[in-house]
Amino acid sequence: MTTRTDTQRVLLDQLLQVAEGLGATFAPFCEVAVHDLLDPKHAILAIHNNLSGREVGSPATELGLMRILDPDYAQVVANYPNRFADGRQAKSTSIGIKDEDGQYIAALCMNVDLSLFHSLQSAMGQFVAMDANAVPRESLDPAGADAIRARIDQIAARLATTPRALKAEDRRALLKELKEAGLLDVRKSMETVAAHLGISRASAYSYAK
Repeated sequence: MTTRTDTQRVLLDQLLQVAEGLGATFAPFCEVAVHDLLDPKHAILAIHNNLSGREVGSPATELGLMRILDPDYAQVVANYPNRFADGRQAKSTSIGIKDEDGQYIAALCMNVDLSLFHSLQSAMGQFVAMDANAVPRESLDPAGADAIRARIDQIAARLATTPRALKAEDRRALLKELKEAGLLDVRKSMETVAAHLGISRASAYSYAK
């Protein structure tokens, strides 16, 4: 039987709760496993949304063994390419857990099945594809709307925020800048500004005064 200190037991118990919560949140696309690195021959303590076919009691992975051998091994290895036993592509993240002595005692590992997302990506690509040579050519967006949105994005980026998170004084300065640039002369400019800022058209007009 593996001997553990009180602190190590507490850390493992808490990690099991974290894994359960993550598993419930990201089901069914993400496998979440807890590895006990104090017992590498029977490392897996829990596995949620089992995508790999492993079981509780399965041995540690190569990454787990490297952490056991080297306490200085990276504690977080995120978004690395992986593959399930049946060939499905996966994106994995492994987080090592150390005890008070700086030794690895456990790891929380997440493996995302990318096969469904690749299918969705392909379907979405087909759905949004357009024939550039098709006629008639038209736009449902007022001419110049893209320029307005681009300028708003630039101003927000300059302030290290997003258009919808701009404060009232920033919105007033933004409308002033748009007006000076002649962008408020564009047809339906206020509708475009309001939609991009996530405010009402009346509010946009008030900021422009």
